[in-house]
Amino acid sequence: MIRDQRKRPLRDLRISVTDRCNFRCGYCMPSDRTYTFLPKNQLLSFEEITRIARAFAALGVTKLRLTGGEPLLRRDLPLLIAMLKEIDGIEDIALTTNGSRLGTFAADLVAAGLSRATVSLDSLRPEVFTRLADTKVPLESVLAQIDTALAAGLPLKTNTVVQKGVNQGECAEIVAYFRARGVTPRFIEFMDVGNLNAWQRDHVFDAAQIAAQIGTVFPHHPLPPRVPGETARRFGFDDGPGEFGIIASVTQPFCGACSRVRLSAQGRVYHCLFAAEGYDLKSLVRDGADQETLVAAIATAWRARTDRYSEERGAVAPAERTKVEMYHIGG
Repeated sequence: MIRDQRKRPLRDLRISVTDRCNFRCGYCMPSDRTYTFLPKNQLLSFEEITRIARAFAALGVTKLRLTGGEPLLRRDLPLLIAMLKEIDGIEDIALTTNGSRLGTFAADLVAAGLSRATVSLDSLRPEVFTRLADTKVPLESVLAQIDTALAAGLPLKTNTVVQKGVNQGECAEIVAYFRARGVTPRFIEFMDVGNLNAWQRDHVFDAAQIAAQIGTVFPHHPLPPRVPGETARRFGFDDGPGEFGIIASVTQPFCGACSRVRLSAQGRVYHCLFAAEGYDLKSLVRDGADQETLVAAIATAWRARTDRYSEERGAVAPAERTKVEMYHIGG
């Protein structure tokens, strides 16, 4: 196992399979912009993704997560999952999705070896959902897709980005809805990911506020992390089974335990969700580098890693910092 400059191991690889999405969420791809997407020949092929993932596995990665954009817009995604499942050392393959196609492909995803999925869902109120996701896909359809995926045996979590004055009043409502379905809801502090979302600190409904609101309906207690470096703080219900989580990157940074790396759809690696620059693995692969060279390039870059953006947030003026967009590297 290799470690970076802050002694953090490399365990988790998040793989973006496309930069396209059928939603236009304001904190990721606001619809007031024009987007130029990668042509097909600039995307990593499934074979290239698998080769790169195998190199990361050789250095200690055990968990993979497929992201986007919206990963289920990538054709034949179950085939990629089946290929990744064959890599020695990979113990867990997950998927992050907006849910609009999840039920349609759930049975094939499970059969291919997908371990679990997380659905990004910011509201259970149709008018708020439509406004936040800026999509023609109705909330009712997404909820039906979730139910179909559950029926197919796919374990699910949900992620809700909580914004002050927008959906802050729905936390307990979301917990009630998904607890009844055996789904773990998680709530994420509104973060300054990318450069397009007009983030302001006073728009953050923080972890303490989220927990307090949920506690008025569901008294709860903290749970220990399941694995080192877990991003969500877990809470169990005092009155019975189930749990929820809070990801507090703004008010409770967890940079010190971060073991994640991100591979963009065009084959660049980013060591932080808030990174400005990545390094190119696609060119290495397409120029014929052998596997030993690929592994060595990844190891050298990880050992030099010093990223801790969430701990430094505010130290650099926003105008002085450019970050990779979230739809290029997933969440």
